[in-house]
Amino acid sequence: MLMRHTRSIRRLVVVSVILSAVGIAVQPQQNWVGSWAASQQLVEPGNSISAEDLTDATLRQIVHLTIGGGELRLHLSNRYGSAPLHIASVHIARPVSPDSSKISPGSDRALAFSGRRNVTIPAGADYLSDPVKYSMAPLSDLTITIHLETVPADQTGHPGSRSTSYLVHGDLVPAVELQGAKQIEHWYFIAGIDVLAPSSAVSTVALGDSITDGHGATTNGNDRWPDFLARRLQAVVQGRTIAVLNQGIGGNRLLLDGLGPSALARFNDDVIAQAGVRSLVVLEGINDIGMLGRTEEAIPAEHERLVNDIIGAYQQIIVRAHTHGINVAGCTILPFLGSSFYHPGPASEADRQMLNKWIRTPGHFDAVIDFDQVMRDPASPDHMLPKFDSGDHLHPSPAGYAAMADAVPLAFLLPAKVPGPTLRASTRSAASHR
Repeated sequence: MLMRHTRSIRRLVVVSVILSAVGIAVQPQQNWVGSWAASQQLVEPGNSISAEDLTDATLRQIVHLTIGGGELRLHLSNRYGSAPLHIASVHIARPVSPDSSKISPGSDRALAFSGRRNVTIPAGADYLSDPVKYSMAPLSDLTITIHLETVPADQTGHPGSRSTSYLVHGDLVPAVELQGAKQIEHWYFIAGIDVLAPSSAVSTVALGDSITDGHGATTNGNDRWPDFLARRLQAVVQGRTIAVLNQGIGGNRLLLDGLGPSALARFNDDVIAQAGVRSLVVLEGINDIGMLGRTEEAIPAEHERLVNDIIGAYQQIIVRAHTHGINVAGCTILPFLGSSFYHPGPASEADRQMLNKWIRTPGHFDAVIDFDQVMRDPASPDHMLPKFDSGDHLHPSPAGYAAMADAVPLAFLLPAKVPGPTLRASTRSAASHR
C-alpha cells in the first residue's frame, strides 16, 4: 500500500512538473525595453534653475513614450551632480494634455525605490525605480512629478526638451493641477522610461546633435524626426514593438565636448546601457565640421585631420556597437551652406562631401540613411530644400523632420539581423518599406 501511495505521489509530481513546463512555454515572455529617453548633461548656467527655486519645490515634467506596456520603471539621474541628490517623492500620472500641468484624476501613482518613497542618488550616478504596474499605450504621454528639498549646485538634465515643465514651491506632488506654476522648457533629473513589453520588443537609439534633439520642432508637439519615426513604426504591425530613443544633444560633436559630452564620451550611457537596444542610427558630424571654420578658415591640413578623426570616431561607434550585438545605420550629413551660425565655406562643404562619401561606401555601416539626398535642394545641393528649412539653414522644420523619418528604411529596424551585412537606404528604398 505504501509503495502504491509513493508511486502515486511521484506521478503527481511528474505531472505537475510537466504542466508547469507547458505553462511556462505558453505564457508570453516579457522583457524590459526603453520606451523614452533623454541624454543627460551638465545643465549650463543659462538653463539651470536657481537654488532658491529648487528648495522645497515640486517639479512636474511630461514625456512622450514610443511603445506601451503594462509595467514601467523610471530612470533618475544625478550623473553630473557634485553631491548626492535627495528626492523626497516621485509620482507618475497621465496628463490631460502635453501643454498643461493638469493630470487626469485618479491616474496618480507613487513610485518606490528599493521599497522606499524617497531616494538619495549619489553624485555621478543614475537610479532606477522599482517596477510599477501601470498600463501605458504606445505614443502616449506620461507626467513625472518630483518633490525636491535641496539639490546639488551642479544640475543634471536635458535642456532641449521641447516640452514644458512646471515648477511650484511646496510638496504638491499629487495635485491635479499646479496652479501658478513657473513654466520651463527643459527636463531635469529624468533620463528614461522602460516598459515591460513582449520578448519581441526592442529599442533603436537615435544618436545625434540638435537635429536629432529637435531644434526647430514645435514645443509640446513631438514632431522631431525620431517622433515621426516612432509613429511610422506604430502604423506597421511588425513595428509596434520597436521603441525609438532620442539621444540627441544640441551642439553635440563626435570628438570634443560642447554643451554636453561628446558622442564617444556618452556612448556607453546613451547607447549600450539602454534596455533592449538592438539598432543604432547615427547622425553626427555637422558640428565638428562647422566649429573648425566658424571664426576663421582653417588650413588644409586641419581639414584633412578633422575628416580622418571623424571617420575614426564612426569606426569606434561601429565596433563598440557590434561588440554588443547592435546594428548601426550611418546617416549622411545634411547640407548647411547659408547657416548664419557656422558660415561654412568651400573647405567645410568639401569636408561634408568627403564624409558623406565614406558613409555611403559599402562595408562601413550596416545601413546607410541618405538624409543629404532627401533634404538638399536639387537646384543648390549644398543648401537645404527651402520647404524643409526651419529658417536658419541648419535645422529642419517639422516638415523636414517628417521627411527625414520617411527616409529611414523600416527593413533595417524590423528584422533580426546579425551585424555585418550592409543595407543601402535611399528615399526610393525607404518608400517601399513604409
